[in-house]
Amino acid sequence: MSCTVEERRRVRRAARAIRDEVATESVDVLAPSASQYGEWTLDAVLRDSEGVPPEVLRELALAGLTLQPTPSQAEFQHVAATV
Repeated sequence: MSCTVEERRRVRRAARAIRDEVATESVDVLAPSASQYGEWTLDAVLRDSEGVPPEVLRELALAGLTLQPTPSQAEFQHVAATV
């Protein structure tokens, strides 16, 4: 199995877990070609969140993803993480 396939699986698994654990506006998995980071990227917009909730940080850590700095917008918290 190639590294890219495993990376994609890890990002998708984390995206599913985040959807199940916290209120989200959207959760997307971006391929390296579509990501500003050039890597498999989890891109999420969380509802009613001040900062990144511990549940989200835990899922990112379990998947071995790196949280990228992103600005929050009004009542939404934007989260981007890469493999």
